[in-house]
Amino acid sequence: MTNTPKKSVRDYIRTIPDFPRPGIRFRDVTTLFADPRGFRICIDQLLHPFADERFDKVAALESRGFIMGGAIAHQLNVGFVPIRKQGKLPGATLREEYTLEYGDAVMEIHDDALRAGEKVLLVDDLLATGGTAEAGVKLCERLGADIVGCAFIVDLPDLGGRARLEGLGLRVEALCAYEGD
Repeated sequence: MTNTPKKSVRDYIRTIPDFPRPGIRFRDVTTLFADPRGFRICIDQLLHPFADERFDKVAALESRGFIMGGAIAHQLNVGFVPIRKQGKLPGATLREEYTLEYGDAVMEIHDDALRAGEKVLLVDDLLATGGTAEAGVKLCERLGADIVGCAFIVDLPDLGGRARLEGLGLRVEALCAYEGD
C-alpha cells in the first residue's frame, strides 16, 4: 500500500469487482465515510455548489444517504428528513412506487415531514438510474416542498439518472462520475 496523498473524494472510494453479482463494479463509499478527512471533504464539496442557496430541510434516501444527510443538515443547521424503504417509518406515511432493474420497490416519507414551500436539498450516495431519487423527489413535492437541488457523491452517467432528474427540471450535482458503469 502506498502513502500517496488523497486529494479528491474519488481517491477515497473503493471499487469492489463482481459485487453484488458478476460484472458489477461496486463503488464503495464506506471507505470515504471512514476517513475523517475524506468525509469532511465530501460534505464540504457537496455543499459548495449550493453556497448561495437557503434550505429548510435536507431529505436523504435510505440508507447511505442518511450518513451524508445528517452531516449536511447539521452543517446547515436545518432539519433532516429520512426517506425510507417501505415499512420502516412508524407514523403515517406517503408512499411512492418505483421501478428497479429487477422489480418494483416503494419509498415512504412521514406525511408531516415537510411543509408547503419548504426548500429541500435531496441527497444520496450514488445516482444510477435515478428511480429512487425520483421517488424521493415526488414524495417531497407531494408534501408541497420545493426541491432546490439534488446532491450525490457518485454519478454513473451511462445509467441515465442525471438526465432523468434534469428532465424533471432539477439541479443535479455529483462529486465524481464513473463512465461505463
